[in-house]
Amino acid sequence: MNVTTCMKRHVVSIPASTTIREAAAIFVKKHIGLLPVVDKNDKPIGVIGIRDLLKLEMPDFVNFVLDVDFVHDFGAVEDTRPPAATLNKTVRSLMRPVITVEEDCGLLRAYSLMLQQNLHDIPVVSKDGKLIGIASRVDIGVTILKSWEKAE
Repeated sequence: MNVTTCMKRHVVSIPASTTIREAAAIFVKKHIGLLPVVDKNDKPIGVIGIRDLLKLEMPDFVNFVLDVDFVHDFGAVEDTRPPAATLNKTVRSLMRPVITVEEDCGLLRAYSLMLQQNLHDIPVVSKDGKLIGIASRVDIGVTILKSWEKAE
C-alpha cells in the first residue's frame, strides 16, 4: 500500500505572499494544523504549521526552561498578541523547509520518515513534484492497522 490510499486529497495550500494574519484565519476556518506553501506551479516550497504561529505568542523563557510545571499562570503574557507588524509579514518569514513523499511511497517508509523528522503531517507530491495530497500519522497508522484485520 502507498500513501495515496490514505492521504487527504482536498489540501488547502497557500502562496508565499500570504500574510501571517491570513494564514491564521485559514487555520481557524479550516481547522487544520499544516499549510503547504506552494509556488505558482503548485509545487511545495515550504510549510507553515499552527505551532509556528503559536510560537509567536509564547514567552521567550519557554524555550529555555525544560519543565514548565512550576508555571501555573503566564500572567500578563497570557493576553498578549503578536504586533500588527508581525502579523502583516508574509509566511515566507516563518515557513520551514518542506519534506515530502511521492505518491508511490509505501506507508511504512512514509511513517518512518515522519517519525525521524518529527512530523505529524507530510505533503504528498506527484512524480512531477506537484502537491496532490497530505497524509497524517493517524491516516497512515489507521490504514496499517486496518490491514491487520485481514491477517490470518
